[in-house]
Amino acid sequence: MLQNFLGNSPKWFKFTMLGFLILNMVLYFMLPMFMDVHTAHVIVSWLFIGEFIFTLAMALNCYPLQSGGLLAIQILVLNLTTPHNAYHEVAQNLEVVLLLVFMVAGIYFMKPLLMYIFSKVFTKIRSKIVLSVLFVFLSAVLSAFLDALTVTAVLISVAVGFYGVYHKIHSKVDSDYDEDGVVDRKELSGETLEQFRGFLRSLIMHGVVGTALGGVCTLVGEPQNLLIGEKMGWDFIEFFLRMAPITVPVLFCGILTTIILEVTKSFGFGDQLPDVARRIIENYTVEEDKKRTPNQKFALKVQAVAAILLIIGLATHVAPVGFIGLALIIFQTAFTGIIEEHQLGKAFEEALPFTGLLVVFFVVVAMIHDQHLFKPIIDWALTLEPSQQPSMFYLANGILSMISDNVFVATVYIGEVKQAFDNGVIGREQFEKLAIAINTGTNLPSVATPNGQAAFLFLLTSALAPLIGLSYGKMVKMALPYTIVLGGVGILGVLYIL
Repeated sequence: MLQNFLGNSPKWFKFTMLGFLILNMVLYFMLPMFMDVHTAHVIVSWLFIGEFIFTLAMALNCYPLQSGGLLAIQILVLNLTTPHNAYHEVAQNLEVVLLLVFMVAGIYFMKPLLMYIFSKVFTKIRSKIVLSVLFVFLSAVLSAFLDALTVTAVLISVAVGFYGVYHKIHSKVDSDYDEDGVVDRKELSGETLEQFRGFLRSLIMHGVVGTALGGVCTLVGEPQNLLIGEKMGWDFIEFFLRMAPITVPVLFCGILTTIILEVTKSFGFGDQLPDVARRIIENYTVEEDKKRTPNQKFALKVQAVAAILLIIGLATHVAPVGFIGLALIIFQTAFTGIIEEHQLGKAFEEALPFTGLLVVFFVVVAMIHDQHLFKPIIDWALTLEPSQQPSMFYLANGILSMISDNVFVATVYIGEVKQAFDNGVIGREQFEKLAIAINTGTNLPSVATPNGQAAFLFLLTSALAPLIGLSYGKMVKMALPYTIVLGGVGILGVLYIL
């Protein structure tokens, strides 16, 4: 049983998970003997959160759906939340679930086009600094109007595809695309491979940070922005203008951080695309272009039309994002002749494990809500002087978003603040300041860990992470300078501009 339990994960991890499950049961039944039941349940709930974060940190050893899922089942068994309340959390986030299932699959069928474009970009732009800034800026602009998860799915598809090109050349026994008399396999092994992984890892991290930089700016950038805008009665332009005094300086400081990280080669950034790899991949893509059949060329045109329709659909919000993704699948497969079920099935493989993990995560979120774990912090913050409240709300939201989902934190906080406004505890001006603090607080410091932003968690648990050696610890380390700059500039903006 022990051999099968959690498969090939390390033995110490298996025993740790069994230890967690036993400890939770013991504390749940023992602690009420020494304190009131509510306090005991709060302690056990915080313990569950710590354990769940641990399962995320061990994502490369064991996919968190199994280890985290066992904890979620135990949460339900111990009645720290109910299946009904967990379902309610899922229902509230159904749009995100549909997005993951259909949009990621829609982008799967667009991979040839993405690879065609980005293989040219990677090999033609020689400066890693220019390439990094381009990734941050484009991700920020796209995330401001589209959705961070969609943009991240595109980034992952590009990186997986580019790594696939490298691997395809590397696995050929006698290829010599750069015609230097040395077999490509030898030139692309060892240190060159590690440098190539580092190059992709740094670019993809710049990109996902860019989704946070853009996502905080607009009404549609993140799910919680829409909720906050609805509570405040702000339209797209007003939301942008209200946030701009903080978000625009943060954006420029974020891009400046990208340049500094690449110049100093610190925190795991700075790896260049090896020259030998550039030459080989460049010649390989030229050869692939020559071999492209009329059918494949037509498929690229269909994907280009689909990409334009996708941008128009997302920018105009003509339908929920998941529906746009489904329409994208239908359009591309209908016009490229993909009509067999098993061909369609491959597209859904990437997103479904993460969708399952997200539902498990909503069980933990339901427990946080049912046990009122954040309420004492909200009550305390509202007792402070009005001038101190925005900065305290920013810090409280930022810290809690690092350990919990930023959408959930924002939902809880804006709900409580709206209640305080309706009860006459705070005025309209203070209500607006706190709303801005909540939006920036949940969006900026939450880049510290994969727990805070779904896009970061999606990247960590994707097929790309093991290919480029991106672990939980490495992601936290690489995000640290951005966390300090984004969080720091954000709090300064709240203190001195707001």
